[in-house]
Amino acid sequence: MRILVTGGAGFIGSHVVDFYLEAGHQVVVVDDLSTGRKENLNPNARFYQMSILDEALQKIIQDEKIEVVNHHAAQIKVKASLEDPFFDVQLNVLGSVLLLDFCRRTGVKKFIYASSGGAQYGEMEKDPFSETQRSRPFSVYGASKYAVEIYADVFAQNFGMEYVILRYANVYGPRQDALGEGGVGAIFTYGMLKQSDLQIFGDGYNVRDYVYVKDVARANLLALDYSKNDIFNIGTGVGTTTNELFEILARTTGYTKPPKKIVARLGDLQKSVLDPSKAAKLLKWEPRYDLKRGMEETVEYYRKLS
Repeated sequence: MRILVTGGAGFIGSHVVDFYLEAGHQVVVVDDLSTGRKENLNPNARFYQMSILDEALQKIIQDEKIEVVNHHAAQIKVKASLEDPFFDVQLNVLGSVLLLDFCRRTGVKKFIYASSGGAQYGEMEKDPFSETQRSRPFSVYGASKYAVEIYADVFAQNFGMEYVILRYANVYGPRQDALGEGGVGAIFTYGMLKQSDLQIFGDGYNVRDYVYVKDVARANLLALDYSKNDIFNIGTGVGTTTNELFEILARTTGYTKPPKKIVARLGDLQKSVLDPSKAAKLLKWEPRYDLKRGMEETVEYYRKLS
């Protein structure tokens, strides 16, 4: 297939590009490099440095004869979405709707969308969340991801476009930004290898479902052959506290300093764990990496960089 990956120079998107190319597909990457990095780009993909808000993107989709659009480009910071909600909505909602319209105009057959499980479901009422759980976003970012899911369904109903929505748990692994707001695994790993003093927001007992980026990329590969319009949680179903994650990484890296506990951040959830059983049954996807193995590979990646 001829596939366009938006955000294909980013952390998750670049791994998706790698999996698509390894499977024999032709891949075009669009990324404005605001958070993506050139060094993440696979040299076998055709690259356009461009925002999804650029009207010229329609011509690229048409000229490249794109059949599938995999949409990963986004503003991903929860705190930033609360501080500047207009920018979050402009890129994540308006940009995504514009992209959907480009797909409609050019006859794209399928739209695969990287959504968020944790940010969209909100605070947990039961453990773990299934796809039938009512969405109640706790941040502007979560609301924007949910809104695009609705627009994708509207476009499918009116224009016959197929879609698969993948609601990610907390993704970690190589190429994650270790200096940004999110990606606690990368932040801890990088800091521990540098022997830096580290912080934990809140008491450290908040719970997350950590899923390895290569497992996430494989879900995007399987989504290509799934023929129904559907939504899938992509997580492990296993909850891990921030304190536990810190301890796992400290043992792996040999780090001995205690973390400093500071005030919790606005928009942070207390608990978020996703039920992946639907993806196992219908998409034939299950995580192959447990947290220990995935973090060992992640540590090795950052060790080589340091």
